[in-house]
Amino acid sequence: MEPISPFQSPGESTGTLIPHLFRREFTRIVAVLSRLFGIEHIGIAEDIAGETFLSALEIWPYRGIPANPTAWLYAIAKNKARNYLHRDQIFKSKVAPALKRAGASEAGELAAAAEPEIDLSEANISDSQLRMLFAVCHPSLPAEGQICLALRILCGFGIEEIATAFLTNKETINKRLFRAREKLRTERAELEFPQGTELTRRLEPVLLTLYLLYNEGYYSESQDTVLREDLCAEAMRLTELLLGDRSTQVPAVDALFSLMCFHASRFPARKGENGEMILYGDQDESRWDRQLIARGAFHLHRASQGNVLTKYHLEASIAYRHTMKPDTIEKWENILQLYNHLLAMVYSPVAALNRTFALSRVRGKPEAIAAAEKLELTDNPYYYTLLGALYTGINADKAMENYKRALALARTPADKGAIQRAIDNFF
Repeated sequence: MEPISPFQSPGESTGTLIPHLFRREFTRIVAVLSRLFGIEHIGIAEDIAGETFLSALEIWPYRGIPANPTAWLYAIAKNKARNYLHRDQIFKSKVAPALKRAGASEAGELAAAAEPEIDLSEANISDSQLRMLFAVCHPSLPAEGQICLALRILCGFGIEEIATAFLTNKETINKRLFRAREKLRTERAELEFPQGTELTRRLEPVLLTLYLLYNEGYYSESQDTVLREDLCAEAMRLTELLLGDRSTQVPAVDALFSLMCFHASRFPARKGENGEMILYGDQDESRWDRQLIARGAFHLHRASQGNVLTKYHLEASIAYRHTMKPDTIEKWENILQLYNHLLAMVYSPVAALNRTFALSRVRGKPEAIAAAEKLELTDNPYYYTLLGALYTGINADKAMENYKRALALARTPADKGAIQRAIDNFF
């Protein structure tokens, strides 16, 4: 178990410590108990983990915070799990008779056999979370169900937090989680680590879920922030779980992690003092995190070993070029060619839209306008924002017309603020 500080700083309180521990330890307890009980009983594992933290909320304010809070939580979780195993009727009626038939005839032997070790060691936690990652990304689940389960079970997000991420209500999220859990139960999904060709097949939806989870944070449409760094951080943490296991240290995982690093390196420069979004061309390069850029470059180099090429490789290479300044024609020519390869591999309207900006830097605005208008993304505010920028300096009326359309379609205060600033620059 990882050593934890005694938490005896004067400012420490249960009000700040418990939420911090919940985010980390809830997911670890759930993963281990789900592995013990079977994924069909994942709801029970969540209940036990939740009751563990409820005990902390009830006891710590009066008796004080334990010298080792994590060890305390693990001890309580183990006790609650053992109590569940003793009283659960399914366990008594199905498991105990099987153990008797196996030869555990005496009461002492049966009790010992009926109490499997609840292993909350660091190694078992990591292995259990990795198995859980593959389970919640089961191919039978829709992408939104996979992300909801990942956020709840592997990231420790509350229902309200998940609802905020998806711009929906708690009732909808509860229904998605219920359907996803039921699907795992009916599909008889198991917390087993896939092997061989099955691992390759199952890794694809896992990487897609982590990619989408990261994008939920990077392109946040929350009403109060342009960037959900907590979502991005959890996506990176889970991707690192894959990198930490030799069987999943494959080029696609390295490529995805490098993509995340490059984007995360510009987080400090992407938000203004008042939370407003700062576009790439206006970002302060000195605020970019050079350590993250170097880390991304390391993993991109490692991803390039061999002959595997995925969309994550191409997107990471594009993101890497964006960490280079000053701007040059060569830089944007490289980005344009990478977008061409990406669109040939996997077409995406967003990638096609981003390609037109690179096209404008290489071949000029008129050619980029023609390419952009062919996309006809008439329900996308970024489409009109880009057209507004491309028409600026060429046709002021059309630039203003497109900016106004973008403003009408914008969904968040941050987007509206960025578009309004562009309109104000005309006056």
